[in-house]
Amino acid sequence: MITDSITTHPGRIRGTENLHILLWIVKDTCWVQDYRLAGVLMILPTISVAIYLTAQARAQRDEFIHNLAVVFWLCANSVWMIGEFFFDDHTRTYALVFFGIGLLTLAFHYLPKWWRYARSRTKAVQL
Repeated sequence: MITDSITTHPGRIRGTENLHILLWIVKDTCWVQDYRLAGVLMILPTISVAIYLTAQARAQRDEFIHNLAVVFWLCANSVWMIGEFFFDDHTRTYALVFFGIGLLTLAFHYLPKWWRYARSRTKAVQL
């Protein structure tokens, strides 16, 4: 039986997830409204909570992988936002690196599962 903090304290994790959503929305609202200082200040708490949630999910591979992809997404999102605020939108290439790492994280998680599923379907058809 898994006895990590997610399974033993699901309400606490859910509350943290809800806080994370609030932080993320506030950060992105600051971005859209061009509130530069507030947007940049929201990066640290938003990514920190995402990292915390990822660490809490480490015993559950599916949750861990998805939370890790969210961390990379937020890093990409933050680099993009900073680029729009201060660098005449010239940081998208750097943001793409983080987006790519997030996609690769999910691909390395799902491709073996899809491969096993496809092979099992092929074997079932051959029988």
